[in-house]
Amino acid sequence: MALRIDSEPVQSFSAGFELTGGAQAGKLTAFSPFGATLAELKWSPGAARLRSDGKDQEFASIDALTRNAFGSELPIGALFRWLAGENPPVDGWQADLSQLASGRLEARRVAPAPSVLLRLVLD
Repeated sequence: MALRIDSEPVQSFSAGFELTGGAQAGKLTAFSPFGATLAELKWSPGAARLRSDGKDQEFASIDALTRNAFGSELPIGALFRWLAGENPPVDGWQADLSQLASGRLEARRVAPAPSVLLRLVLD
């Protein structure tokens, strides 16, 4: 997973990841290149939790959870659909699924600013 936020200054994040569950309830774990857990995001109806640096935090929404963990809101619901080969309209986001059969997905947030580029490589 690679994430680039075109803010001032530009922010970038790269990590291995494991995504399980679904849009309503799931878990995303981000790993360092050496396999250490950087962050664990969990969500379910009425709950959004982040475990990072040995601390647990709760958030009011999955948007607030991803914004805190990665510096930008990520469309988790759409992400599951993109990975299933569907390309639903998502406000402000454009997904390129043309390389999904090769294990690659790219999505861009074009609005609101700053722009965001999300790249996933699946194995």
